[in-house]
Amino acid sequence: MPEKTWAYDVIREAGEVVLRINLDAYPYTPSIEDDSVLMSRTIDILLEVGQVTRILYYQKRDYEYDYSQVQFLLEIAKLYSRLVKQKELTGYGAMGTAPEGCERCYNERYSFIQNTFLRLFKSDPIGAYVELRRELRREKIKIERIIDKRCLPCMQQYVNVLEYLINEIEKTALIKMAEPFLAGYKIGDRSIYKRIFRPLIKPDFMFTRLMASYPLGAEEIDTYTVNGTEVTIFSMPDTVQNLYHIVPPEFKLNEDKYELLDTARKVMAEHKPQKAEFVDPERMRQVFYNVGHDLIEELAGNRNLRLSSKEVDELTKILVRYTVGFGLIEVLLADEKVQDLTINSPMGQTPMFIVHADHADCKTNIVPVRAEAESWAAKLRLMSGRPLDEANPILDTELSLPGARARVAAITAPLNPSGLAYAFRRHRDRPWTLPLFIANGMINPLTAGLLSFLVDGTRTMLIAGTRSSGKTSMLAALMVEIMRKYRLLTIEDTLELPTEALMGEGYNIQSMKVRSALARGGTEVPADEGIRTSLRLGDSALIIGEVRSSEALALYEAMRIGAMANTVAGTIHGESPYGVFDRVVNDLKVPRTSFKATDIILVCNPIRSSDGLHRWKRTTQLTEVRKHWENDPSLEGGFVDLMKYDTKTDQMEPSSDLINGDSDVLKAIAGNVKEWAGNWDAVWDNITLRAKTKERLVDFAKKTNHPELLEAPFVILSNDEFHKISDKVKEEVGTLDSKRIYFEWNEWLKRAVKKK
Repeated sequence: MPEKTWAYDVIREAGEVVLRINLDAYPYTPSIEDDSVLMSRTIDILLEVGQVTRILYYQKRDYEYDYSQVQFLLEIAKLYSRLVKQKELTGYGAMGTAPEGCERCYNERYSFIQNTFLRLFKSDPIGAYVELRRELRREKIKIERIIDKRCLPCMQQYVNVLEYLINEIEKTALIKMAEPFLAGYKIGDRSIYKRIFRPLIKPDFMFTRLMASYPLGAEEIDTYTVNGTEVTIFSMPDTVQNLYHIVPPEFKLNEDKYELLDTARKVMAEHKPQKAEFVDPERMRQVFYNVGHDLIEELAGNRNLRLSSKEVDELTKILVRYTVGFGLIEVLLADEKVQDLTINSPMGQTPMFIVHADHADCKTNIVPVRAEAESWAAKLRLMSGRPLDEANPILDTELSLPGARARVAAITAPLNPSGLAYAFRRHRDRPWTLPLFIANGMINPLTAGLLSFLVDGTRTMLIAGTRSSGKTSMLAALMVEIMRKYRLLTIEDTLELPTEALMGEGYNIQSMKVRSALARGGTEVPADEGIRTSLRLGDSALIIGEVRSSEALALYEAMRIGAMANTVAGTIHGESPYGVFDRVVNDLKVPRTSFKATDIILVCNPIRSSDGLHRWKRTTQLTEVRKHWENDPSLEGGFVDLMKYDTKTDQMEPSSDLINGDSDVLKAIAGNVKEWAGNWDAVWDNITLRAKTKERLVDFAKKTNHPELLEAPFVILSNDEFHKISDKVKEEVGTLDSKRIYFEWNEWLKRAVKKK
């Protein structure tokens, strides 16, 4: 074996001590759990260098063992060193002077200690421990059967040495962890080590590390594939938290392709993208894709490596992902079932965590490192134009990736003493719709029908809820309910609403981006100025991404003086109508009388199972705000629930006020429509008609196996058709005949699906 194979260096960075061992010429894959030689040589090196926090073997890919695994090896190395120095225990003469005629037994015992135990201890400490126990058992049996009592003192001394060694080894964490699996253990079997040691693997061209092997003892509960990435969900035996395990395409390449990508990355790294290029990330990625594609083809040709066009395309996408992209973050966010992604500091010590649509909170097999975290921060600063430094330790922005959009929150020192940390909130690729919410149980058809009626009635609405309750998704679904003939203005500090998707569907929509509530100054316009500006941009429905700070005053100003001809809607944190009132009036300092401009508060909150392991997103209250109260709407009857969540039925149920038509908001809407004024039955009939069409669309999509019918393009088309048919029926018969409207709409639905 060439000497450089075991060359090593010690790297001290960010409070860590990394032992980096060169295994370029080593003929086997670096694996402590599989390779006794590697374990023995590693312990020799640890005896030389002392305390380290991580061990990294580099050989095309980096194989890294983290702090907890390294501690097992360090403890074995220290114990080995101490035992070797204790000559009275392990050296010649440790069992005393051999009596005359007993030299053979004496030498056999010495040989066992030296050759079987000490030699084996570095390469297979578990095996050495098992051999000691078996030797002790054999020796005790010999003592019981001994005939010549002259041998007894010598044998007892040997037993004492064995018991001492066993006792010392049993104190180590490695043996304590292995103890449950030692029954029937065979020397040389390294299966127990596979339960304890699992490296994080990183190809040369990557920073982020990934634990590729499946966890032992875990139960597979789900598996699927996303763009070539294998996703497996495991239930772990020692925790209630599931493991989200991925094996992306870049971890399944052969060595030639790894070398090709590493060389290409080094060439591409010579060009540092400028701020101007990050203004249009999509175009920048395309430029880098074109350059990378040509580069990979050229490098492959120089190496006589034959690649198909599909292979070149795959390698190019990986190259772009790890140069101007966001690495494995892109792989995670490509999964539509990933809702949230969090990355905690300090980097390199903990895995990424996600919230999964089906399996709730999961840890992943991905461990990011500091270099990667700093790379993401630099890119986010360039793309957003917002600072992230000691003077501005918080960055709120959005991220648009191939196949995914996300809101990003990043924090750094001094707010976060241990460096950078991130939270990514993934947005659905396409806008949510009310039929989609019916399909997944967040609302029922009657709630959808009432919301549709309120949107057409141009009411002011606040969608409240806790974090991750679905507020923004619900707001997007309500935007889909606004007829395309109306203009929409959206105001956000972080772009989360599906404005581009709605533009693509023909909406007249203008997006405005304002300063983050957490930002300190900058060139961006404050949110309150953005809202006041919207009043000068013509007659428009006004959609506020989130009411957070001083813009609340401007929003209520807009509600009161300019926007009542159209829908005004936004999201706000609050778990109940009174919680919204308290936040708006007491925290955001909006006058009580101004709060009366709110017509409807829709509350979205997660519902948890009794065992605490599961949660589901639900709407829990739809409440109108009446106008007759003076000081406290909760005490003076200012809040009237139209619908409220019932735990028994797991859905919103209508209140007696709604059923009996005792709603000031609905009466106000009816008062502006000739056919509905003073006729509650006609209003209720229209609400239930809308509910019926939404329910029919969901049922029809399931029955015909056309889930795309629930997506925004078809829902928008369906809403348009509903309004056109309603107008047609009204002209023909003079009233909004719900039976005829539903019949004609249903016939249209069947024809529309046949055309698909």
